[in-house]
Amino acid sequence: MVVEVEISSLSTAGSPRTSGADPEHVETLAEAQTPLPPITVHRSTMRVIDGLHRVRAAELRGQRKIAARFFEGDEADAFVLAVESNVTHGLPLTTADRKRAAGRIIASHPQWSDRMIASVTGIAPGTVAEIRRRRPEAQVGEVSRIGQDGRVRPVNGTEGRKLASRLIAQDPSLSLRQVARAASISPETVRDVRNRMMRGEDPLPGPRRGNKKRANGTEVPAAGRGGLRPAAVACRNPVQDRAAVLDRLRADPALRFSETGRTLLRLLTVHMMSPEEWDAIIDKVPPHCGGVVARLAGECAEMWAEFAQRVERKVAETA
Repeated sequence: MVVEVEISSLSTAGSPRTSGADPEHVETLAEAQTPLPPITVHRSTMRVIDGLHRVRAAELRGQRKIAARFFEGDEADAFVLAVESNVTHGLPLTTADRKRAAGRIIASHPQWSDRMIASVTGIAPGTVAEIRRRRPEAQVGEVSRIGQDGRVRPVNGTEGRKLASRLIAQDPSLSLRQVARAASISPETVRDVRNRMMRGEDPLPGPRRGNKKRANGTEVPAAGRGGLRPAAVACRNPVQDRAAVLDRLRADPALRFSETGRTLLRLLTVHMMSPEEWDAIIDKVPPHCGGVVARLAGECAEMWAEFAQRVERKVAETA
């Protein structure tokens, strides 16, 4: 909900933009003939999360009030939203600001994975990992972190890769998600393991392979097979499984802090119904509307199928 707030009541402290507002950008916004878009404000502190330049532009125009949306949450999450908002639109944060923000988010959300923090700050996961290593409070004994999909995974994925390679060798028909769920690693890691196995390589990359040496000094390649049966892949109720995945997506700041992300979550939520609920709806469709409803449902299904294919292609291209 958009409301009008007094500019004098707002605080601009704690912004990830350490250099403050850019005067030239402020002047450009002030000279525009269109109303300024609503800013985002942390309700409990009245701190501006997104819209520092718009606030300064409104002041330059002589306004006493400005349109705003309130964010409900703690200060740590408010900072995350501030960083993400200033990475995805408006005048982007500098690389130095993004790195400083990553350090602060590592401190406030140490359980988040490097990839998750990278998705918020707009820097590479490797850069986040390096920032984490340099921090004095870095936890050497840390064993797991929360990934972008909301799942908890081990920091060291060696055992997960080994288990994934055994599952793939035992049953090559298993999907990436099935193996990922059983091995507690990401689907993209499973994809890498599978590709390595297809090339005849060890599923463990680089120096972490740990291959044994023969007496003559040559390495013994990993067999890539184990005694684990396909039953290790958990069989779950499909509806419960989808609901659990959706819950993890709702926890992802990249989705819940953006309008497009929230729209996607709402669309996905519509389909989180049991077969019984679908049957009840089907039984209530009036006969004279059945043909039209069936045609529209089919068209929607085709659109979702195309959406899924395009998203999977995008994932494959960026892997």
